[in-house]
Amino acid sequence: MKTENKKPKNIYAGAILTTIVKHLPSIILALIIVIAAIFVINYKPVAEEKELVQPYTFEGNDTPVVVDNGELKLTMDPLTTAFELEVKDSGKVWRSNPADVLEDTAALDDQKSFLQSPLVMSYSITQGLETTYSTFGYSTNNGIYEIVPGDNEIRVNYSLGNVEKEYVVPPVITETEMNDWLSKMDKKEADLVKQYYKKYDINKLTAKDNKDELLANYPSMENEVIYVLRSGTKENVKKTIEEKFAAVGYTYENFLADKELDLSVKTSENPVFNVSVVYKLEGKDLVVEIPLKDLEYDKETPIYTITPLPYFGAGGPNDKGFMFVPEGGGATINFNNGKTSQSSYYTNVYGWDMCLSRDAVVHNTRAYYGVYGVSEGNDSFICILEEGSPYASIQADIAGKNHSYNYVNAKYSICQREKYDVGDIANSDIYEYIKELPDETLTQRYTFVNSGDYVDMAKCYGKYLQDKYAGYMDLVSDESTPVAIEMVGAIDKVKQVVGVPVSRPLKLTSYKDAANIVEDLSANGVSNMKVKMLGWCNGGVQQKILRKTKTISDLGSKKDLKNMIASADEKGAEVYLNGVTEYAYDSNLLDGFFSFRDAAKFISKERAELYNYSHVTYAQRENTDNNYFLLHTDLSKKLSDVLVKSSNSLGAGACFENLGMDLSSDFSRKKTYSREAVKNLQVEQLKGYADGGSKLMINMGNDYAIPFCSMVTEMDLRGSEYTILDECVPFFQIAVHGRVDYTGNPINICGNAENEVLYSAEYGAGLCFSFMEESSFATQKTLYTDYYGSTYDSWKDKMLGIYNRYNAELGHTFNQEMVGHKNLNSDVSCTEYADGTQVYVNYGYSDFTTDEGVKVPARDYIVKR
Repeated sequence: MKTENKKPKNIYAGAILTTIVKHLPSIILALIIVIAAIFVINYKPVAEEKELVQPYTFEGNDTPVVVDNGELKLTMDPLTTAFELEVKDSGKVWRSNPADVLEDTAALDDQKSFLQSPLVMSYSITQGLETTYSTFGYSTNNGIYEIVPGDNEIRVNYSLGNVEKEYVVPPVITETEMNDWLSKMDKKEADLVKQYYKKYDINKLTAKDNKDELLANYPSMENEVIYVLRSGTKENVKKTIEEKFAAVGYTYENFLADKELDLSVKTSENPVFNVSVVYKLEGKDLVVEIPLKDLEYDKETPIYTITPLPYFGAGGPNDKGFMFVPEGGGATINFNNGKTSQSSYYTNVYGWDMCLSRDAVVHNTRAYYGVYGVSEGNDSFICILEEGSPYASIQADIAGKNHSYNYVNAKYSICQREKYDVGDIANSDIYEYIKELPDETLTQRYTFVNSGDYVDMAKCYGKYLQDKYAGYMDLVSDESTPVAIEMVGAIDKVKQVVGVPVSRPLKLTSYKDAANIVEDLSANGVSNMKVKMLGWCNGGVQQKILRKTKTISDLGSKKDLKNMIASADEKGAEVYLNGVTEYAYDSNLLDGFFSFRDAAKFISKERAELYNYSHVTYAQRENTDNNYFLLHTDLSKKLSDVLVKSSNSLGAGACFENLGMDLSSDFSRKKTYSREAVKNLQVEQLKGYADGGSKLMINMGNDYAIPFCSMVTEMDLRGSEYTILDECVPFFQIAVHGRVDYTGNPINICGNAENEVLYSAEYGAGLCFSFMEESSFATQKTLYTDYYGSTYDSWKDKMLGIYNRYNAELGHTFNQEMVGHKNLNSDVSCTEYADGTQVYVNYGYSDFTTDEGVKVPARDYIVKR
């Protein structure tokens, strides 16, 4: 019986055990959820203690601070930190700020504060609201700064904020000393002073007094009776008390001694920011540095922008001169030009950072070099943006809007931010900012020129580039016009495969076709050709990710490509194989692309997915299947190596579609790259390729990239001709001509071939054409109708006509420096070369005759040797 009774128990126990084992994962998961819920409910996060920004204190006097290196003399007013800079060999004095601001009736008080400030900064908050502080209004006026002179340099440490001004009155003082000072005043004055102090006697505290707190704040009261300045005392009263104490001999040293008796912590809800500026005299250059590691601010109110020396060299209402800005090849804005109804000038250095998200684009501003300047009379300066230039935008405006001064400066975006779409839970925008700043320094170099001519300013910049990139910017050996020929290999087009729409390569120019076109051009006298082969691999013009290069079978075999390159080489033409190394288009796992692993990350840590924008609404086109990804910086470098290695193995040079033009940060969590770090990495890459013997071609040509390249195509010669600009000038081209070959846009597909030829003639550019073997009808129902004018047979004769004349008249100038340029009127210009060759260009619709009797036909150019 016992045995029979035990059996069912074992059976039940086994059944229960089996059930428990079967549901064990669910039970464990439920326990984890319960424990997690209890933890969340009861968890109280440790409050992060705010680290207070300690403001600086001015302890100097009104004696000017002077540094002199023999070539420059900087004299700083210690009460405002504004300064004058004397250029010794010319005697010209440049001011950090206008001298007669207080007399400017056109400026409001806040504008006067900005005009008197050597530095302006702004901070922002989560909602994106931006507040601007000036050093005059929020630092020097409050005495919260310090000046530290050094060997040929001055360091100014600013604190900016609504900090209570410090008055030289005892914050805490013993009864004995208080009575001593009061005894020196008359009774009425003593009574006035005494009523603003509270007396504390440890033996006679009231019920409201917290003894422990008082002893912590004022330890001396344990042994002595003390007086403490009442916290609500107004500033005008403090000023009066300061005068009373000063009259009886109370000194700053007495104040510091009494201040040590006060251990209470003064708190303020107003944000305070610490920014340091270092002014260095280096030969004839003034170098201004702002170390990012020395910036101090509360993370809830990050510093958003910094503008050093916003009004350096500003021209007044009666001054004659101009400002130079880097629009296209360059442009000038005359002082007081009267265009007060026009928008101010603004451009982003190196264009938009593609790793900063945006939901609309109206107009992309970009400068491919970071330089601006001011000319006044027979003197000028250029300001070259060095370290930190990728964070800068250059802005300029004329007198007559907010005040009476003409100015140009660089504004740096320090804490980049990204806007979140939280429309369902908030009425305002929400922004996230980068958490930490890189250990970098914003550096501006002011170089002074004993000439007011923009040509001499440009030559000065050219000398700077030649010194910085010594060995990479020697004069070229060209004896004829450099000609860039874009060969359009394959594009992608949607085709029906078994009733399914599939994107497939569409041949426009095979490798053999390209060889034939080069041979034909060579036979017709075209020399010094640089052939850019587009769409030669990995699917076509819109390449799939370049993990490896795979030729397109519709264009021919790899051998055919090699033969084309060899054939071109025999004709004296160089072939460059184009590659996309910064972005991933239409790529998936089968192509070696996994977006969660390979894409760069926005500040939000989301994948950097990019979109095209509508020309009508300016908004993102999110449903066109044309979205693409910005690649992680490390991967982009690997793809660049692949392109160069593949090109070299085929006997060709490498052409980068985006490297040297686009410059983007990468906020990936595992490895973050600042935009400055990416710039330095690109320089390192390009230099390494050039040193290894690779021939390189890039587009646009950012200033840091061109020294290492054989050819720059699609350089923005003219820029956007904003109404506020007065003249377009070839500033950048004067600096680099004869040292690097460059062209404008492809003449036959740019929209206005006549204008592009005239731009090229004025700016000393080579010629660029885009060709394909197929007719333009082949591009219908594709996204590549931009190639409407690329059919070789249709454009061959026109191209040869343009080239033959251009080369015959200008071919000899491409190994020379450009030494002069002048706009004779709004339509006619004259460019001069080292051998005396003069090129007159007339954009107008009527003939023009110069004072020397040179007749320049309408819409044409004339060369005089």
